Amino acid sequence: MVRDSGVSPIGEAMVWVSRIMAIGMTMFLPGLAGNWLDARLGTSFLGLLGIAAGLGVAFLWLTQLKGAAGRSKR
Repeated sequence: MVRDSGVSPIGEAMVWVSRIMAIGMTMFLPGLAGNWLDARLGTSFLGLLGIAAGLGVAFLWLTQLKGAAGRSKR
């Protein structure tokens, strides 16, 4: 496989690892914050709301990455 970008395979792998970690944290942290707020405020819906928001944002981010990856291979 010929690489045009001049980026080493290790550098390219590190970029993808950082993206995956950021997306994973985007899914996890809003739910954790919602759980903390639920315990603090005595509610029971903020954890689920945080999980839903985190999944939604992560899904949007993944679709943007897919579009960018598709454009760069043309």
